[in-house]
Amino acid sequence: MPSLTRWYIKSALIYLAAALLLAVILALPPSANLPLFIRYLNPAYFHLFLVGWVTQMIFGVIYWMFPIITRAQPRGNAHLGWASYGLLNVGLLLRVVGEPLVGARPEAGFGWLLAVSALLQWLAAVIFVILAWPRVKEKYRGG
Repeated sequence: MPSLTRWYIKSALIYLAAALLLAVILALPPSANLPLFIRYLNPAYFHLFLVGWVTQMIFGVIYWMFPIITRAQPRGNAHLGWASYGLLNVGLLLRVVGEPLVGARPEAGFGWLLAVSALLQWLAAVIFVILAWPRVKEKYRGG
């Protein structure tokens, strides 16, 4: 299993645990007297689950199991894979930090965090598509 795949899958499992923990916290009754910013983490929960868990698991498995490109470079440019991984995770963490800040204090001007987060995650997906696209072909030509 490639190192990048292990990182994607391990990260996915960590995000799954974080999303489930956050789901439990968000389900607590108002009488639990949680800090106000916790209530603004609901969108972050969905991102932890869908981007953190689902997307990273899919990316890791695709990187590992899709057909090889060539024997010399079976999975394509590894630097692109690591760039995608880094951008996806930085974007996701910015989202987790930005959501409660924007929700609790919309006047403070933290909306740029969500815009940067979305851009980083979009770039990560585009880079991953560029990396995986050559591996979706009719048959291996032995190159």
